[in-house]
Amino acid sequence: MLLTLRHFLLAVQFFTRIPVTGLLAEWVGYSPAMLRASVAHFPAIGWLVGGVAAAVFTTTLALLPATAHTPLVAAVLSTVATVMLTGGFHEDGLADVADGLGGSHLRERALEIMKDSRVGAFGAMALTLMLLTKVAVLATVADASSQAAAGLLVLAHVVSRTWPMLTIRLLPHVGDAAGSKSKPLADRISGPALVTGFSWLFMALALSLSIFGAILIAPIAVGLCLSALAWAWMTLLLRRRLGGFTGDGLGATQQVCEVAFLLGTLVSPSGLT
Repeated sequence: MLLTLRHFLLAVQFFTRIPVTGLLAEWVGYSPAMLRASVAHFPAIGWLVGGVAAAVFTTTLALLPATAHTPLVAAVLSTVATVMLTGGFHEDGLADVADGLGGSHLRERALEIMKDSRVGAFGAMALTLMLLTKVAVLATVADASSQAAAGLLVLAHVVSRTWPMLTIRLLPHVGDAAGSKSKPLADRISGPALVTGFSWLFMALALSLSIFGAILIAPIAVGLCLSALAWAWMTLLLRRRLGGFTGDGLGATQQVCEVAFLLGTLVSPSGLT
């Protein structure tokens, strides 16, 4: 149990800006093997980031006057909160992947571009359009059901951090392993780690349905299906263009799956009420 907590805190330390320092950091420890084990808690980071986003979202809706633009403001501020909490970790990956794949059709050149810390035209366009889409979709979800929006927001973060675990399982790690920030993830994720990760997802699904009831079954089901299709598309794209995954590829996959899940909740047959 204590080892599991250490792995979770290492995931918090690696994937967020929440400080795990001092004596706590010494107790948690670090090794490449531990970081590989912390992959099992990717979806748990979704609980954390999504919870903060939902808190900012609902607080903004409660404090501001109820106008047509209030959900948009709440969506913007919750998105700002997630970027601050994670340091734009996944958004940076999206921009790098867009620059690499958009900048060259050659695998080695694309990987070289992705390692460049500068943001190019393709990255800037992808990042801008993704943030605009995310804010617009979240605001639309809030318009449809302000009560369910917070729960769906948490789910979007958990779901979008679950699918990339399968990418690690199915694809090899590519790129400069010696200099890659995703080097510890080069080994394929284990079966028990996958079970742990999906357990975080199932708990989030169960909690959402227990709070909001059967009314969200269809929206969540369609959201899961659309996010799964988004994951499959990203996985095939990474395999075809790069021959495997990189840390940036995992971040880009998370961003695409997050928006896909929220879009799915809107296009479900029963819709949100």
